[in-house]
Amino acid sequence: MYMKDLDFALIGQRIKELRVEQQLTQENLADMTNVNTSHISNIETNKVKVSLTLLVNICNALDTTVDYVLGNEYHHASSVTEKELLNVAKDMTNEKQEILLRIAKVL
Repeated sequence: MYMKDLDFALIGQRIKELRVEQQLTQENLADMTNVNTSHISNIETNKVKVSLTLLVNICNALDTTVDYVLGNEYHHASSVTEKELLNVAKDMTNEKQEILLRIAKVL
């Protein structure tokens, strides 16, 4: 079975985008994942390949999925606003979700 090589540049880019979006510094993320700040920098700039264990820890710290960071087709809310909309919508009835969708399409 053929397995596609992982795009570590994309992985680093997505980690950086999520970190910046959450207003975290590399130092903050490093502290949250028990690694050196330089290691986070090296991951984000594709100078090193992130280990699976650290990738999971980073994803947990950034409240995202490994699937999203790996670049698969999984759609994950990429902004705080999207996450909040999804959280609000998930508690609604189907009827209210449909109303919300129609309103959003008008905007």
